[in-house]
Parts: sequence; structure tokens; C-alpha cells
Amino acid sequence: MFGTQSRAADPAAAAAIDWARPRPRRRRLAPGKRIPYGRLLGPAALLGLWSLGSATHVIDPGLISAPWSVVATAGTLIARGELQSDFLISARRALLGLGFGVVIGTGLAVIAGLNRVGDAVVDGAMQVKRSIPALALIPLMILWLGIGEKMKIVTIALFVIVPVYINTYAALTSIDSRYVELAEVVGLNRWQFIRRVVVPGALPGWFTGLRLGVTGSWLALIVVEQINAESGIGYMMFQAQQYGQISVILVGLVVYGLFGFLTDCVVRLIERRALAWRRTLAG
Repeated sequence: MFGTQSRAADPAAAAAIDWARPRPRRRRLAPGKRIPYGRLLGPAALLGLWSLGSATHVIDPGLISAPWSVVATAGTLIARGELQSDFLISARRALLGLGFGVVIGTGLAVIAGLNRVGDAVVDGAMQVKRSIPALALIPLMILWLGIGEKMKIVTIALFVIVPVYINTYAALTSIDSRYVELAEVVGLNRWQFIRRVVVPGALPGWFTGLRLGVTGSWLALIVVEQINAESGIGYMMFQAQQYGQISVILVGLVVYGLFGFLTDCVVRLIERRALAWRRTLAG
């Protein structure tokens, strides 16, 4: 009791004792700071393993050409002007299909996510489309649109629509209903509600769908460019396969991979800027 009274009589001493006590160490559970250019480490590691395997002859050059052989082949194709021409044609197809797919997928998600009638009409049809592989529709696309550019762009768009729709629709329908009630209480009109509540709530899911759509556009491009095509990276690879030119095929694969990686990085950068208000583990 005496100790308690003396401690109460001298609050400064009690505070000093409390301060001197060892405190449990705070555990850091977050992933940590972002590594500058960290996304390049994975591709660099793969390139290093490829180079090492080729230099030590662990990788058979008859099956996979060495990186320096691929670079030399790419230089030859660039000198002829073939690689640039095929790349521009492929990029045009992929970007057009991606653009149409994103616009249609986003529009359908908004219709289904913000309206009960639209939800009843659109979502069921989109779930059926989701269950049908886009590749299974290629024979119909050829019958309806022929084997020209329209068929290729429409097929790419079909690959893109589903992931954009699914992720955007999920984000819209996951918006907390309390925000909707608050918007009604403060008297927001329809446009203000969409701008202040719907768009911020749906953007994270929309960007996820966009990233998946970018990947889908390049996957579809590889397929459609090997169906009676006369130009493009896929056509170049198909021709190389006929003559056993492994280095040319690898050049095409590297171009696909690099452009897919770069477009994903661009989408990530735009996403980080657009969603700078969020505090997430991604940093």
C-alpha cells in the first residue's frame, strides 16, 4: 500500500518507470517498400537461365535457339523491314479488338450492374457466353465474316469482353449499399451518384478486367493470325514453322511477350495514377 501511495504521490517517477519498461517489438506485416524496376527481375532471371543453358549446351540448340541467335535473327528481320511491318499489323489488330471489347464489356456491365431489368436480361446471357470458349466461335465467325480483318478483330473483342464485363459487374454490385443510402440522403442526382460513388467503387475491378482483357487480346491474336492470315507476327511464325526456322518462331514469341508485358505495365501505371487515393498493399 505504501508503494502505491508513493507512486501516486510522484506521478513523474511513475511515468519514468513506465517509459523504461521494455515494450514488445512491433511486427511489420506489410510486404515492404516497392523494389525499383522489380518487375524486370523475373524476365531477367529467365533470360539468364536461357543464356546459361545455351552456353553450357544443356539446352539443345536444335530445339531452342540461343538468345544471341534469336537477336541475330531479329536483326536480320528488322533489316529487311519484315518484323516492323508484321508487328504494326499485329498491334493494330490487338488494339482494335481490345478497344471494342473494353467498350462493349464496360457498357454491358454498367447496364447490368445499375439496373435490375438490365441485370435480368444481360447477366444471364453473359454467363452463358462465359461458358462458351471464344475459340469455339471461330468457325461461326469465319462463316459470318469471312477470313479477313473483321473476323480477326471481332474474335479478339470476344476474348476481351468477358473478363472486362465480369470484373466490372462484380465491382459495381459489390459497392456498399450504405454509400447508396448516403447519396440519397444528401440528395445526389443520378449523374452525381455515378461520378462520386459508382466510378470510384468500380474502377479497381474495371482495371483488373482491363489487365485480363489485354492478356486475352494477345492470346486471341496468336490464334487468329494463324488462320489464313497473310501478315502479322502469327503469320510470320506459321511460315517459319513450315521451314523449321526455330529462331524466327522464338523472335515472334519474344515480341508477343514483350508487347504484352509493356502493355500490362502501362495499364498498371494508369491504374496507380487513377487510384492514387487508395492505400493498399501494392503501394
